[in-house]
Amino acid sequence: MEVITGGGERRRRWSDDERAEAVEESLQPGMVVSQVARRRGLTPQQLFTWRREAREKAAASDGVPFAPVVVEPRGTAPAPLPPESKAVAVGAHVIELDVNGASVWIWRDADLSMVTAIIDALKAWS
Repeated sequence: MEVITGGGERRRRWSDDERAEAVEESLQPGMVVSQVARRRGLTPQQLFTWRREAREKAAASDGVPFAPVVVEPRGTAPAPLPPESKAVAVGAHVIELDVNGASVWIWRDADLSMVTAIIDALKAWS
Protein backbone atom coordinates (compact mmCIF):
# COMPACT_ATOMS: atom_id res chain seq x y z
CA MET A 1 0.00 0.00 0.00
CA GLU A 2 1.26 3.47 -0.91
CA VAL A 3 0.10 6.59 0.90
CA ILE A 4 0.24 9.80 -1.09
CA THR A 5 0.01 13.05 0.78
CA GLY A 6 -0.50 16.52 -0.62
CA GLY A 7 2.40 18.49 -2.02
CA GLY A 8 2.75 20.36 1.23
CA GLU A 9 1.02 23.46 -0.09
CA ARG A 10 -2.28 24.54 1.35
CA ARG A 11 -4.87 26.40 -0.64
CA ARG A 12 -4.53 30.13 -0.31
CA ARG A 13 -7.46 31.96 1.25
CA TRP A 14 -8.14 35.43 -0.15
CA SER A 15 -9.85 38.04 1.99
CA ASP A 16 -12.72 40.08 0.55
CA ASP A 17 -10.44 43.14 0.55
CA GLU A 18 -7.73 41.30 -1.41
CA ARG A 19 -10.30 40.13 -3.94
CA ALA A 20 -11.75 43.63 -4.29
CA GLU A 21 -8.28 45.13 -4.82
CA ALA A 22 -7.45 42.57 -7.52
CA VAL A 23 -10.79 43.15 -9.29
CA GLU A 24 -10.41 46.91 -9.09
CA GLU A 25 -6.86 46.76 -10.47
CA SER A 26 -7.94 44.49 -13.33
CA LEU A 27 -10.67 46.96 -14.34
CA GLN A 28 -8.27 49.89 -14.74
CA PRO A 29 -7.78 51.09 -18.34
CA GLY A 30 -4.91 49.32 -20.06
CA MET A 31 -4.67 46.50 -17.50
CA VAL A 32 -4.47 42.89 -18.70
CA VAL A 33 -6.24 40.35 -16.47
CA SER A 34 -3.58 37.66 -16.87
CA GLN A 35 -0.80 40.10 -15.89
CA VAL A 36 -2.71 41.29 -12.81
CA ALA A 37 -3.40 37.67 -11.84
CA ARG A 38 0.26 36.61 -12.20
CA ARG A 39 1.46 39.62 -10.22
CA ARG A 40 -0.92 38.71 -7.40
CA GLY A 41 -0.16 34.97 -7.45
CA LEU A 42 -3.46 33.64 -8.79
CA THR A 43 -4.82 32.29 -12.03
CA PRO A 44 -6.65 34.41 -14.61
CA GLN A 45 -9.66 32.11 -14.16
CA GLN A 46 -9.86 33.04 -10.48
CA LEU A 47 -9.74 36.73 -11.31
CA PHE A 48 -12.38 36.40 -14.05
CA THR A 49 -14.59 34.55 -11.54
CA TRP A 50 -14.12 37.31 -8.95
CA ARG A 51 -14.96 39.95 -11.57
CA ARG A 52 -18.15 38.07 -12.55
CA GLU A 53 -19.13 37.68 -8.89
CA ALA A 54 -18.54 41.40 -8.30
CA ARG A 55 -20.78 42.29 -11.29
CA GLU A 56 -23.51 39.93 -10.05
CA LYS A 57 -23.28 41.32 -6.51
CA ALA A 58 -23.48 44.91 -7.81
CA ALA A 59 -26.48 44.04 -9.99
CA ALA A 60 -28.27 42.37 -7.06
CA SER A 61 -27.57 45.17 -4.58
CA ASP A 62 -29.95 48.03 -3.98
CA GLY A 63 -27.20 50.50 -4.80
CA VAL A 64 -26.81 52.29 -8.10
CA PRO A 65 -24.31 50.59 -10.41
CA PHE A 66 -21.51 52.73 -11.79
CA ALA A 67 -20.08 52.94 -15.29
CA PRO A 68 -17.10 54.82 -16.75
CA VAL A 69 -18.16 58.19 -18.12
CA VAL A 70 -16.46 60.56 -20.55
CA VAL A 71 -17.45 64.18 -19.95
CA GLU A 72 -17.09 66.61 -22.83
CA PRO A 73 -17.37 70.41 -22.64
CA ARG A 74 -20.89 71.77 -22.96
CA GLY A 75 -21.89 72.34 -26.54
CA THR A 76 -19.71 69.58 -27.94
CA ALA A 77 -21.79 67.73 -30.51
CA PRO A 78 -21.34 64.15 -31.68
CA ALA A 79 -19.51 63.58 -34.96
CA PRO A 80 -21.76 64.27 -37.94
CA LEU A 81 -23.54 61.27 -39.43
CA PRO A 82 -22.40 60.08 -42.86
CA PRO A 83 -24.69 61.25 -45.69
CA GLU A 84 -25.90 57.71 -46.43
CA SER A 85 -27.13 57.31 -42.83
CA LYS A 86 -30.90 57.10 -42.44
CA ALA A 87 -30.74 58.40 -38.84
CA VAL A 88 -32.55 61.62 -38.07
CA ALA A 89 -30.66 64.36 -36.24
CA VAL A 90 -32.84 65.56 -33.37
CA GLY A 91 -30.67 67.92 -31.35
CA ALA A 92 -27.80 67.79 -28.91
CA HIS A 93 -27.86 64.66 -26.79
CA VAL A 94 -27.56 64.80 -23.02
CA ILE A 95 -25.91 61.42 -22.32
CA GLU A 96 -23.77 59.16 -24.51
CA LEU A 97 -23.17 55.55 -23.45
CA ASP A 98 -20.31 53.66 -25.08
CA VAL A 99 -20.18 49.94 -24.26
CA ASN A 100 -17.72 47.73 -26.15
CA GLY A 101 -17.83 50.02 -29.18
CA ALA A 102 -21.62 50.42 -29.26
CA SER A 103 -22.70 54.04 -28.70
CA VAL A 104 -26.13 55.11 -27.50
CA TRP A 105 -27.15 58.76 -27.23
CA ILE A 106 -29.90 59.73 -24.84
CA TRP A 107 -31.80 62.98 -25.29
CA ARG A 108 -33.44 65.09 -22.62
CA ASP A 109 -37.01 64.01 -23.51
CA ALA A 110 -36.23 60.28 -23.81
CA ASP A 111 -38.82 57.88 -22.43
CA LEU A 112 -37.54 56.50 -19.10
CA SER A 113 -38.74 52.94 -19.76
CA MET A 114 -37.00 52.93 -23.16
CA VAL A 115 -33.73 54.21 -21.62
CA THR A 116 -33.93 51.56 -18.89
CA ALA A 117 -34.52 48.81 -21.48
CA ILE A 118 -31.56 50.00 -23.56
CA ILE A 119 -29.24 50.11 -20.55
CA ASP A 120 -30.37 46.63 -19.45
CA ALA A 121 -29.71 45.31 -22.97
CA LEU A 122 -26.23 46.88 -23.02
CA LYS A 123 -25.43 45.41 -19.61
CA ALA A 124 -26.51 41.95 -20.76
CA TRP A 125 -24.47 42.31 -23.96
CA SER A 126 -21.24 43.46 -22.26
